[in-house]
Amino acid sequence: MIVCMNLKQLAKHLNLSQTTVSRALNGYPEVNAETRRRVDEVARKVGYRPNPHAMRLATGRSHAIGHVLPSDRALLIDPHFSDFIAGAGDVYSANGFDVMLHVGGSEDEQTVYRRYAQSGAVDGVVVMGPRLNDWRIALLTELELPFIVHGRVGDTEDGYAWLDIDNQGAFRQATKLLTDLGHRRIGLINGNETFTFATHRRQGYEEALAACGIAPDPAIMTSDAMTEENGYRQTKRLLSAENRPSALLFSSMLFISGAMRAAHELNLQIGSDVSLIAHDDGLPFLNAEGLVPSLTTVRSSIRAAGSRVAELLIEMINNPEAAQPHELWNVDLIVRGSTGPAPK
Repeated sequence: MIVCMNLKQLAKHLNLSQTTVSRALNGYPEVNAETRRRVDEVARKVGYRPNPHAMRLATGRSHAIGHVLPSDRALLIDPHFSDFIAGAGDVYSANGFDVMLHVGGSEDEQTVYRRYAQSGAVDGVVVMGPRLNDWRIALLTELELPFIVHGRVGDTEDGYAWLDIDNQGAFRQATKLLTDLGHRRIGLINGNETFTFATHRRQGYEEALAACGIAPDPAIMTSDAMTEENGYRQTKRLLSAENRPSALLFSSMLFISGAMRAAHELNLQIGSDVSLIAHDDGLPFLNAEGLVPSLTTVRSSIRAAGSRVAELLIEMINNPEAAQPHELWNVDLIVRGSTGPAPK
């Protein structure tokens, strides 16, 4: 039978001070490993749940993680963000952390970060949507505010903590599938290439073309916001051209419903007249396998990435002297019905 205890009762049960128990539960390195293990084990057995206010008093921390978003409130309904924050939120909750979410408003992002650092409102922040040249890295380093980047800043990998997927390798692999099927005119409908992920995806695509002696054609390469409307508009434009591509590679599932609508309007059979591949298999409400035909995709769980980013940041907060983590995740290629041999 589990009997719930508060911190005072748990400390008395363990014959330890409340401060020691609190620090053990929060991974402080000055508490030895055996004590941390014993405290964790007993806390689970008795059903102890930390009181956030007590934790703040005992540790001097806010036990909050900051996410500072641009003023574009559409991000709040973006399935990428909602899936990421769902994964991160599970880890925050399990470790007694709250989320402090700042969206737009009268303060610019730089001011918000400075306020967070000066007031101690958060113990760390997650940087999302990194750009090729991202001012946030230098600012957060200057402020000595713990942070981790979901993605990378251009080709710079040192000097900050990050977790990213192998966007370059994923699009190299997806493009190679198409060239192996005999396609030689392959269009790329990419995200905004001021963001690192989109630039890396284009680089992987161009590498696979170069391996087959195919020169990239800017006329069939686009870079734009990842929306259904842009998917429709760009697909219709490319597939209406006299020298149209026989295959299209999309940087996101968010393009796909528009792209498929455009192909159907042009009476093109997906999988035979034109092959399609998209990134993002696994997003909620966007079921690649349930489409007709089912969609070939490159896949990496953004929810799992959210969970892991949260874990790494909490480890950094608890152990500030530890090395900064760098994780690069492989991406799976799932072949389905939307890809086939190049038409003769």
